[in-house]
Amino acid sequence: MKKLSVILLAFVLSGCGWIYQVGSGSSSEYDFSEAGAEVIPFEFTNQEGEPYGSEQLEGQYWLANMIFTYCPTVCPTMTPNMQRLQATMEEEGIDMSYISFTVDPERDTPEHLLSYGTNVGANLESWQFLTGYTQDEIADFSRESFMAVVQDTDGEDIIHSTSFFLVDPSGQVIRKYSGLQTNQDTIVEDLLKTVQ
Repeated sequence: MKKLSVILLAFVLSGCGWIYQVGSGSSSEYDFSEAGAEVIPFEFTNQEGEPYGSEQLEGQYWLANMIFTYCPTVCPTMTPNMQRLQATMEEEGIDMSYISFTVDPERDTPEHLLSYGTNVGANLESWQFLTGYTQDEIADFSRESFMAVVQDTDGEDIIHSTSFFLVDPSGQVIRKYSGLQTNQDTIVEDLLKTVQ
């Protein structure tokens, strides 16, 4: 009984970080094409308060993730990792877009997302931070498009995937990378081989 209490205490003290892997897998294989995931058409609101969605992304590769600016656990690792990938791909001359969908649309207004994106050093010409939907809508969108869970815990945290999803020009989700992986060499290598 004492051993069980120690294990439960370890989970509590570690926060919700471990639970984020629900629905996002931990395979080292990046190929996600056989999952048959396809991004459903969307139009949301970007950090400039302007409509942004499938129409603007048509015909190009883009990397997507789920974040929120008040995130106390995984997002402070994921967002800088995305920024480093963006910078690296720009250095390599690869033209692609980056999309962060907030899972906390009530608090993450366009103005707040603009401040957040600027503060993390995102190149906002190719990286959009999207909001303009309800909590239920983003949960449905994440599940239907990326096969990934978004769930409000009625606390400080919101469960969401820690993956980065690569979407091809036809809207198919073809790769899934760990957004928590700080050594990005293998991710960069795969992106350079995949994005033409």
